[in-house]
Amino acid sequence: MADRKKIVNENVDGDFFVDTSCIDCDTCRQLAPESFKDAGEYSYVFQQPRDEEQRRVATQALLACPTGSIGCSTDNIAAQVIDDFPMLLDDNVFYCGFNSPKSYGGNSYFIQDEGGNWLIDSPKYSSHLVRQFEQYGGIKYIFLTHEDDVADADRYAALFEAQRIIHRAALKACRDAEIIVDDRNSFEAGTAFSIIHTPGHTRGHMVLLYKDKFLFTGDHLYYNRGKKHLDAFKDYCWYSWEEQTASMEKLLTANFEWVLPGHGERKKLTAENAKLELTNLIKRMKSDNEV
Repeated sequence: MADRKKIVNENVDGDFFVDTSCIDCDTCRQLAPESFKDAGEYSYVFQQPRDEEQRRVATQALLACPTGSIGCSTDNIAAQVIDDFPMLLDDNVFYCGFNSPKSYGGNSYFIQDEGGNWLIDSPKYSSHLVRQFEQYGGIKYIFLTHEDDVADADRYAALFEAQRIIHRAALKACRDAEIIVDDRNSFEAGTAFSIIHTPGHTRGHMVLLYKDKFLFTGDHLYYNRGKKHLDAFKDYCWYSWEEQTASMEKLLTANFEWVLPGHGERKKLTAENAKLELTNLIKRMKSDNEV
């Protein structure tokens, strides 16, 4: 729970505030950019909500915050807003909320599919999410993009008897995973799903393409809110920037509209713009490789 005695200095006066436990994960700024900004090492409230809708999304940010660093002094509507999660994005794809500090606040997603529901990376273990997942029909697969964002996948897997999918090179983070993917052992889960090995950020990084529309990108690819284009995190590339560039080229043969990352902004584009944005990103990455 956020502590007003530890409030960061940049907060403007009002009900909502951020305290010094913030890890600057960007969750609140993605959900409520009208209220939260980046101070460099943490977020802060630069503008208090001006209407009921802005108050609602600020409360969504409060609930999703992995470290409980956001507080609200009066008229806290969290009990009403909690049912916004999982949050429908498009079709049958949801953003889970309840980001986990174990994955540095990484985003996770839920797909309600007739062949069995999927969890992509893991949110914080939450009794609220458990009840919601139960109402949606449980979880059949938990797709883990890489070792950084496993979080509480084991607890969700045990409860729902779900099969965890991870690449062999990331297996140290989930040694008892039920489905292990590598170059010799791919996994097919129906025509709507494609798993693509995208080494770079880590050696075992993978992305998931769903219905040629939704690309769940882990820490491989995201939308840069400030620069307004698709981007990749060179400063957080733990394995190989050259391999990440090559992995990005693999995605040129994929069709997608939604970029749904673990870290960074999610974004819906047209399929044509996504292809163009990706092509331009690869050019920038190759230029960085030559430096």
